Amino acid sequence: MTDPMPVIHSLLAGLPILLLHLATATLVWLAALTLYLWITPHDEFALIRAGNRAAAISLGGAAIGLAVPLGFCLAASVNVWDVVIWGSVTLVLQLIAFRAVDYVLGALSRRIEEDESAAAIFLAMMKAAIACLTAAAVAG
Repeated sequence: MTDPMPVIHSLLAGLPILLLHLATATLVWLAALTLYLWITPHDEFALIRAGNRAAAISLGGAAIGLAVPLGFCLAASVNVWDVVIWGSVTLVLQLIAFRAVDYVLGALSRRIEEDESAAAIFLAMMKAAIACLTAAAVAG
C-alpha cells in the first residue's frame, strides 16, 4: 500500500494557492461583468427580470466570454497579476465584440430590449468566438 502522506502534504501546500487564484479569478470575472453591465446601454437584469430572453442570452454570452479566457489564464498563470491583467484585456475584447456586432446589425441595444433572440444569439456566439480566440492566445 502506498503512503498517502505525500499526497496530503501536496494538497495542503497547494490548496492556499489554488484558493487564491480561484478567488482572484472570480473577483476579476465579477468586476469585469459588473463593468460590462455598467457600460452596455440597456439594463440586462431589469430586462431579464421582465422575462426578456434576448437579454439573458446576451448576458450569458458575456459571462461565458469573460470566464473562458480567465480559465485558460488560470491554467497558464505565473501569479495572480496574470489573472488581473488578462481579465482586463478580456473585458476590453468583449466590449469591442459588443460594439462590432452593434455596428454590423445596428441598434443592438434596442433589439435586445425588444427581445429579438436572433440578434442576441448572434452577439452571444460572437462573444464566445472572441473568448475562444482570446483563451488560445492567453494559453500561448
